[in-house]
Amino acid sequence: QVQLVESGGGLVQAGGSLRLSCAASGRTFSMYHMGWFRQAPGKEREFVAAHNRNGGNTYYAASVKGRFTISRDNAKNTVYLQMNSLKPEDTAVYYCAAAWNPSNVVRAYDYWGQGTQVTVSS
Repeated sequence: QVQLVESGGGLVQAGGSLRLSCAASGRTFSMYHMGWFRQAPGKEREFVAAHNRNGGNTYYAASVKGRFTISRDNAKNTVYLQMNSLKPEDTAVYYCAAAWNPSNVVRAYDYWGQGTQVTVSS
């Protein structure tokens, strides 16, 4: 089992940057594909980015590609989401999640953090 705790959210002006972190417990972190999702008020949870367990491949939603970067440090059991050029439409609760298989689908992920709020003002 994996427990995930996100941090790094906050309020930022449009065009600014934030770096989210997700710390995982347990010794099996390196065995999981890690993903970031977000959920805005009144909307469904949506895929943002994923990083495969082997460290080589990353995947992004079209809406964030070129602005967001996902990375992981298996030695620290941590996955990061660097968010640049933030827009008001990026405002949401951001969740990290762990899955056995790489996917951009919510139901494929077995473990979830509690979420961290990101608010981008115009």
